[in-house]
Amino acid sequence: MARGRSVYVCRQCGYEATGWLGRCPACGNWNCLEPVSVQKEEGDRKTVSPCPLTCIGGNEKGRFSTGLQEVDRVLGGGLVPGSLVLIGGDPGIGKSTLLLQVAGYLARTHGPVLYLSGEESAAQLRLRAERLRCLHENILICPHASLSQLEAYLAGGNKPVVIMVDSIQTATVDSSPAAPGSVAQVRECTLYLLQLAKKTEIPVLVVGHVTKEGLIAGPRVMEHMVDVVLYFEGERHHSLRLLRGVKNRFGSTSELGLFEMGEEGLVELSNPSRLFLAERPVGEPGSVVIPALEGTRPLLVELQALVVGAGAGPPRRMASGVDFNRLIMVLAVLEKRLGYRIGNQDAYINVVGGVKLLEPAADLGMAVALVSSFLERPVASDMVLLGEVGLAGEVRRVTEMERRLAEASRLGFTRAVVPAGGWKNRSLPAGEIEIIPVSTLREAIDFALGG
Repeated sequence: MARGRSVYVCRQCGYEATGWLGRCPACGNWNCLEPVSVQKEEGDRKTVSPCPLTCIGGNEKGRFSTGLQEVDRVLGGGLVPGSLVLIGGDPGIGKSTLLLQVAGYLARTHGPVLYLSGEESAAQLRLRAERLRCLHENILICPHASLSQLEAYLAGGNKPVVIMVDSIQTATVDSSPAAPGSVAQVRECTLYLLQLAKKTEIPVLVVGHVTKEGLIAGPRVMEHMVDVVLYFEGERHHSLRLLRGVKNRFGSTSELGLFEMGEEGLVELSNPSRLFLAERPVGEPGSVVIPALEGTRPLLVELQALVVGAGAGPPRRMASGVDFNRLIMVLAVLEKRLGYRIGNQDAYINVVGGVKLLEPAADLGMAVALVSSFLERPVASDMVLLGEVGLAGEVRRVTEMERRLAEASRLGFTRAVVPAGGWKNRSLPAGEIEIIPVSTLREAIDFALGG
């Protein structure tokens, strides 16, 4: 037996109201609420039968590779059957390119891939596939993003390896009368794809647009519903692209995938440290090398500082690639604890290559780079620095020091200034590298700048 009820839905934003309103409370438009009949089935209610967790079988299929090791690294080892993966990023950063390259590998090695495109025509996708050299007959293109037809397609005996949706903001389902991209439509599409992935055990990759603040457009609940949330980052004027995981139910969220955007698509970076240091100036004040850590991967990056007189106006502070608040803190410590009069100077910090250093291990390198530029005295080209700087001017220990220094030794660096408290009773990393333990920021600056 079915019982009907009526609700009023805004055709602009999808807001639902129990009664008619002249003006939508969500979007503020007038005369946009339309009645929609909702049928509710009544019948015998099924009883819930809980079962012990130990009686539930595991996933025997396991993960499978996407063909790009950097993507597999961020995913935790590959795609999990039945997972829903959301990939966000700025316009033109390479999200669709990444999806099509993954589709090309899976089509060659595993079987058919279903690609739903609501933004590009089939002819446009073919041109891009030819440029990326991933054209294959197993890539099945559906040049519209109506998700309601997916269930009928799969019921006909078709079983693609992966389903790709580009993008969730252009997808629609028949159960929601809201416009594509609205809050209600995006929420319904995400729920539909989640249920479809769990029911069919087919992984689903979804592209999501981002707002001007850098967050994925749509309701925040969408990121809670999906299994994996990845952000594809990079600067338009740099070829470096970073794939960062912010949520992963099947692995760590501390991993980072590195790519270089070329004429034929994305190229994985097997040795990113050499790329970051390729054009490093030798003997130039304000330039230091820091062994950073992204997940389990050590990266050697160049940090540059420039300190110059402020002139008539107030002093400026600018930080690119590091936390602005940590720059202000390091400048305050240098002036209060060590007596460097930098308060009336303009201070600029830049991490070369577009990398973002979000860990406090870059504090020591930042402080030495600022003093190096201020005193016009260069840091030795064979030296790396790492450590956290405290408000009292002390240098504190950081994690995974052996792994960072092993990477520095592999790339030819022979000296490392490290926190003394974090190096007691530790063995040297592989290779020849001299360890210089320091307890205070003054000691580190004396060693780095020659007294």
